[in-house]
Amino acid sequence: MIAEIQVAPRRAGPTPTPYAHVDAAIAVIAASGLTYEVGAMGTTVEGAPDEVWALLRAVHDATLTSGAAAVTSHIKVGQGAHDAGPRIADLVTKHRP
Repeated sequence: MIAEIQVAPRRAGPTPTPYAHVDAAIAVIAASGLTYEVGAMGTTVEGAPDEVWALLRAVHDATLTSGAAAVTSHIKVGQGAHDAGPRIADLVTKHRP
């Protein structure tokens, strides 16, 4: 299964690092041990369905825990029958130089 998540936090106030809440979300993804790819507008993760669904929740929660006043998470999920794919590499490799 693959999923892309984009967190859109609302900051609680001024901050010297405007992407701190997004960085907190990506740190949770990095620590998950799942295959992932950070993009300009979201992060794609790949893994077993139960792991991916749990991670999506953890990423959303981490954004709030990091101090965001609110967060909207935009999520896209792709899964083949019997968890046969797609995989990140299946979808992007042919488009890379």
